[in-house]
Amino acid sequence: MPREDKRLERPREGRMVAGVCAGIAGYFGLDVSLVRIGYALLTLFTAFSGVIFYVLLVIIIPQENNRYFK
Repeated sequence: MPREDKRLERPREGRMVAGVCAGIAGYFGLDVSLVRIGYALLTLFTAFSGVIFYVLLVIIIPQENNRYFK
């Protein structure tokens, strides 16, 4: 059985702003639209503290490696 190395990282393709929602959706195997809607609702109902959380996640979650330059 091959071992699948799952890493939480922001993808270079398929992202809207910085790829945080796309990275979380890819890691957990969810639809990106559901993660984005959940983030938007969380941000609206927590007095926009989701923006701070998003910026922190951009800093914490590494970007996907470039496949051309290693």
